[in-house]
Amino acid sequence: MIVFPAIDLKSGEVVRLAEGDMDRATVYGDNPAEQAGLFAQAGAEHVHVVDLDGAFAGTPKNAEAVEAIVASFPGYVQLGGGIRDRETVERWFGLGVARLVIGTAALKDPEFVRDMARAYEGGIVVAVDARDGMVATEGWADVSEVEVIDMARRFEDAGVASVLFTDVGRDGLLTGCNIEATVDLARAVDIPVIASGGVKGLDDIHMLSQFAQDGIEGVITGRALYDGRLDLATAIAMANR
Repeated sequence: MIVFPAIDLKSGEVVRLAEGDMDRATVYGDNPAEQAGLFAQAGAEHVHVVDLDGAFAGTPKNAEAVEAIVASFPGYVQLGGGIRDRETVERWFGLGVARLVIGTAALKDPEFVRDMARAYEGGIVVAVDARDGMVATEGWADVSEVEVIDMARRFEDAGVASVLFTDVGRDGLLTGCNIEATVDLARAVDIPVIASGGVKGLDDIHMLSQFAQDGIEGVITGRALYDGRLDLATAIAMANR
């Protein structure tokens, strides 16, 4: 199972939000590339980056910071936030991003996602973000009437690499990952699932790793790392057992 340390970008700074609320941001640093380097030193081969401003604006807003991360991180960069057209997809892949996470466009323009998944095999991840079991979009500001599992099933034959499932109500709160909902989703679809939202420590990593055979590909963790509640090297070792 892959452990993805998270770098969330707001105005060029490394932050973490509580429940996806831009007004509840905690700043952890002003050098995203340096932070990516620290994760690499701890043994991370993957990093998950989110352009938060881009997610709300619908177009990339932290390009300079993302480019610096890609240039400094020796592993695979997975990027989400504001990716809603072919030009943006082509630009990021051209700059060396390994995988792109698409959320809002997956709900509103699924054919676009299918086209990109065909064009960039193994490069597209569909974000299925949930509030009370329903899909949230527009940087989690809006909630649709589409259920999470129904949303994921729409892309089972599309060739997407993974589904990234986030329980928005837990994100950034250190309340523990919603393991039950994540595993239920992984068992319901034929696409690998990445867990996100609320990871608070090694117990979450251990529990999720027990369901790797059910389709849990990885887990994203942010605040627990920044607050010192989770040691990245230890988490990676546990996930690889």
